[in-house]
This record gives sequence, structure tokens and C-alpha cells, in this order.
Amino acid sequence: MKPLAELRPGTWPALHGVLTDIDDTLTTDGAITPDALAALGRLKAAGLHVIAITGRPVGWSEPFALAWPLDAIVAENGAVALVKFDQDGLQRPSSEREQLQKWYQQDAATRAAHFARMQQVLARIEATVAGARRAQDSLGRETDIAIDHSEFTHLPQTAIDQCVQVMRAAGMNATVSSIHINGWFGAHNKLEGARWIVRRLLGRDLDAELARWIYVGDSTNDQLMFEHFPHSVGVANIARFVPQLTHLPRYVTAAERGAGFAELAARLCAQRRGSPDH
Repeated sequence: MKPLAELRPGTWPALHGVLTDIDDTLTTDGAITPDALAALGRLKAAGLHVIAITGRPVGWSEPFALAWPLDAIVAENGAVALVKFDQDGLQRPSSEREQLQKWYQQDAATRAAHFARMQQVLARIEATVAGARRAQDSLGRETDIAIDHSEFTHLPQTAIDQCVQVMRAAGMNATVSSIHINGWFGAHNKLEGARWIVRRLLGRDLDAELARWIYVGDSTNDQLMFEHFPHSVGVANIARFVPQLTHLPRYVTAAERGAGFAELAARLCAQRRGSPDH
């Protein structure tokens, strides 16, 4: 990882947008800070698409999808997207909740079958892994399960590994974020979710234009994105996870969490102003 301060002008020309994690990337101590929120607005004002891709549940994500200047939030590690009606030109309804469209990668029957199986795995983990408890945001989850390891409790690495093993033994995908252990059935993940939302919302082929997007994150569940995107950035608190990462981001900010995201946004906007092709 190179310090973001070493990024040379013109390294990221003609960008289409930014894909970003939420927890401990946009947020600090569980909430978005004014500098990070302003950074989102500056990126949008500069003509960039900004899409958040998170392991958080869709229910938890709804107020932020409404309030933050984003094109969309893809929640539950790529399974479901929240998009404002005005993002695709449809008339905005009067009810605040109805201002959001909810898009799924799986059909309703598949989601229902997977949900029932996931609850069995969740109960098994809580019964067999010492200290393991479902995340407090679990009521908002529709397509995955989550065990809290660092948000409101602390699980040792051995227990985290046990949770991952139980999920994978049941045929689930499993990943570890900065706060939760997430598990789900299906082929989706953050990368597939990014491909899906860019195609459906923007009509673009993400793989054909990877060099025109940046991904920013902070933990092991961002590793697939770090591996895939030629332009990737970790906020400084990624240092906690570096020993567990096979694929690191290309650059790292000096500041942590939301302040690190704001640092990146300032540099992107400065490059944007200096580029003749945007």
C-alpha cells in the first residue's frame, strides 16, 4: 500500500464513480461524521457516481439511502439494493418510505427458502460457539445472517473462525467485516453486487471500465474488491486487518474512517477539477 499523499496527478483520469464500504469507512463510531457526509456531496457535485456496498441489512440502510447523497446502497453483501425513485426518473411519491425502490438479486421464493435455512444456522452458532450472538441489526436482515464480533461485543479470533466454519459447513458464503461475521446462501457478494447495480441502475458494464471506478474499504470483507479493482483505497484503520489480507488496496489514507474517506474525496475532486476529460 502506498500513502494516498503519493498519488500523482493524472493517475485516475476520467473516473465514472466511487464504490465504497460503509462501516468504519464512511462512518466513525457507528455514525457518519460531517466531513464524510460533506465529502459524499462534493463527489456527487463533481459529477461522480457514488454507490455504497455494505454487509449491513437493508432495513438498517433505508434511512441512509434516503438521507445521504448516493446513487444507491447495495446492502447485505450484494443481495439487495435501495435506490431513490428520482435516480431513475420516476415521480417521487409522497410517503418518505416509498421514495425508495428495493431491488433483489434473488426471487421471493428463493429468499424465503434461504431465510429459513439461515435461521437454523444462526441458532446453531449461538448454541455451539461460546459468546457468539446475532448482531443487533438482525431484525432488518432479509437475505443474510450476522454475528457481532466488534460492534457491541468482542469475540476472540478463535470464535470468529468457528462461526465462519459453521457457516461454510452449512454451504453458506461467509465473510468478516470490521464489526460482523456475515453468512448467506447464493452466488452474490460485494463484487457481484457492484456489477449488478452498475448494470441495472446506470446501464454500464463495470468489468469493461474497471479503470474508471475506485473502491474504498477497511477490512477483510473488502478483499475481493481490493483484488479486482486496479484503483483501490483503504482508510488508515485497515491496518488492523493487514495481517489477514492476501490482497491489499493500492493506496491508504493518512486518516482513519470517515476522515480518511474525506481525505480521498478531496484528492479526487482536486484531480477532477484539473482533468480536461470529465
